[in-house]
Amino acid sequence: MKLYNMNLSNFATKCRLVIYEKGLKIEMAPIPGGDLHSAEYAKVNPLGKTPALDADGLLIPESEVINEYLEDKYPTPPLLPKSPEGRAKVRILTRFHDLYLEPPLRALFGQMDPQTRDEKLVGENVTDFKNRLDQLEKMLADGGFACGADFTLADCALAPTMFFVTNLMPAFGVMPLDGHPKLAAWWTHVQSRPSVKKGLAEMGEALAVMQRGGGIH
Repeated sequence: MKLYNMNLSNFATKCRLVIYEKGLKIEMAPIPGGDLHSAEYAKVNPLGKTPALDADGLLIPESEVINEYLEDKYPTPPLLPKSPEGRAKVRILTRFHDLYLEPPLRALFGQMDPQTRDEKLVGENVTDFKNRLDQLEKMLADGGFACGADFTLADCALAPTMFFVTNLMPAFGVMPLDGHPKLAAWWTHVQSRPSVKKGLAEMGEALAVMQRGGGIH
């Protein structure tokens, strides 16, 4: 198996965390052609997004589908609870992350330069993102990991995106951990996990390279 991967991608990191947690031997493959929109990569993943998993010839796009597949195929150690209720709680957070929390953050990636930013776009997405942070605060467990004592797919989804949140949102006047005590406690706790430490370190190295090359686009 191979994961078509970019270390700075929070969605690819989401899958790398599962791979690290489960100790899987999956090749980390660069994007063919060096560009998500290259003709070479279009043959692999017509969606033109990272990650994509080549599972012995079965091409699986979409990070959460990949993670659910890896959980099904390699259930030990488990990253989903046993009970249907527990699994639903994890999936509520992973779906919330993908559909509601991450999009307004992503919309701000190209707005880092105050000289060139679209103030209307920034204002709308900052407002939306602040609202999503408040919602996340209410959804997180009172202690431990995102859904309680056990590390799950919800933590794998949230941790890489929080890397961007904590690094980039202060540039827009948002201090994401202020006024969100559960989020702040979770963020401190989740970073102690070896897989998360490794994944976030890889993101940090990739971000430093990109910033030296002119910023995030």
